[in-house]
Amino acid sequence: MKKFALPLCLSLSTLGNVVWAHEGHGLGGTHWHATDALGFVVAAALVALAVYFGKK
Repeated sequence: MKKFALPLCLSLSTLGNVVWAHEGHGLGGTHWHATDALGFVVAAALVALAVYFGKK
């Protein structure tokens, strides 16, 4: 599995250039949606839970 990890990560990192959405998405220019902020809130909550339960 380890020998596939680096090529997989490198392959996935190139997907940011291929975006089939409206203008403003991708690496060239970005903008935010309300759901993006919600995703960051959920991610922060998951990190906080992991830290909390990791110390127990």
